[in-house]
Amino acid sequence: MPLFFRGQIRLMAIATIFAFRTVSSAELLDSEWPQWRGPTGQGHAAAIGLPKTWDETTNVLWKLKTPGRGWSSPIIIGNQIWLTTAIEYPATPEEAERRLQSNTGDQPVTLLDQVELKAICIDREKGVIVHDLPLITVHEPQWVHKLNSYASPTPFLDNGRLYCQFGAFGTACIDTASAKVLWVNTDLKVMHENGPGGSPIVIDDFVVFHLDGSDQQFIAALDKNTGRLAWKTERSGEMRANPQQKKSYGTPLVVEIGGKPQIVSPASDWVYGYAPESGRELWKVAYGQLGFSLTPRPVVGHGMIYLITGFGKGQLLALNYKESQAPAIAWRFNRGTPTIPSPLLVGDELYFVSDTGVLTCLDAFSGEEIYRERLGGNFSSSPWYADGSLFFSNREGTTYVIRPGRTFELLAENFLPEAIYATPAAVGRAIFLRTETHLYRIQDKSP
Repeated sequence: MPLFFRGQIRLMAIATIFAFRTVSSAELLDSEWPQWRGPTGQGHAAAIGLPKTWDETTNVLWKLKTPGRGWSSPIIIGNQIWLTTAIEYPATPEEAERRLQSNTGDQPVTLLDQVELKAICIDREKGVIVHDLPLITVHEPQWVHKLNSYASPTPFLDNGRLYCQFGAFGTACIDTASAKVLWVNTDLKVMHENGPGGSPIVIDDFVVFHLDGSDQQFIAALDKNTGRLAWKTERSGEMRANPQQKKSYGTPLVVEIGGKPQIVSPASDWVYGYAPESGRELWKVAYGQLGFSLTPRPVVGHGMIYLITGFGKGQLLALNYKESQAPAIAWRFNRGTPTIPSPLLVGDELYFVSDTGVLTCLDAFSGEEIYRERLGGNFSSSPWYADGSLFFSNREGTTYVIRPGRTFELLAENFLPEAIYATPAAVGRAIFLRTETHLYRIQDKSP
């Protein structure tokens, strides 16, 4: 079993600290779903008895139409499921054309007159909305890529508070018990070009997130109790002159390096390490090849940080962080790496699926390719592992269930008639899968 990150998270009002070490199923079983990619942020769930097969009428306990549009993952605490979403008001064609004159890119985008960013709370047992909270309203917001949404970052749950981050549009804190909005901060701005993407983390007293735009690039921390800026650190690595090659959408991860927790922070052309309490840069490692507009979150295990570098000359880097004060590249793999889905480490094997549906399995120690298989479809959602199976969902609505190991074995293909962009959550015996317009509770309905 891979090693997991050390960072402070709180679940069901009980403080639980996960370290980069082997974590038992019993430890995770008591956890809820507090952040993107689960309790450890690594795509592992302790859920058991999950169905391997489902469709629109089979093993669906309930299905709820969700308001607005958003690709954030479900956050689960007790009987509550929280989602962020965006209510969109399109701009007129004339207004859209005028504002797009400043777009230096060539990507297909969506442009609005106004967007309302909200958090909704769903009853986990009944599948009905119990709270619908307006958080931030933005007039004439910057555009987002057609494959993105205004509510793509997944919130972080800490000690009964939900921290919702919408990139340059702002951050909000919700008390989940009272459903009260405690604070909102809209002070930090960048030009995303493709919309918000990176999710926040909470460590100690700080909400930490990336804002890597085409105009400026930095990592920032807000005081989690007040929402005020605690620290902000600009990226120091030299980047390309093209503004489009400076932007990124990464999510930080906390790793214990040299006996202390550090924030590992992937950005364009460089990955950085920062001190959580101050934002002081501790080290940085160059990718060695062009890498930008990245979305995948790193995974950690076997003394390695496994990082995908995004667009450009995309590659997967394995950084050894055990043998020196700063990580160093141990090996690299540059065939078929994704730009959106994150990798998944299970045991001694590292898995990733390309945006266009090619699954690759590598030896986690050497980087040697074990197998490569085409799944089909196009992928944005990140893979996850639970109950002895790997799960990969594509934008065409199909989830592939695969047996982990050094031989490819497809266990099931499950189709829902809607695109899947969000990464699912799995708690107890249920999968909570968000499609383009609905949230499903998928659970074995057999006696």
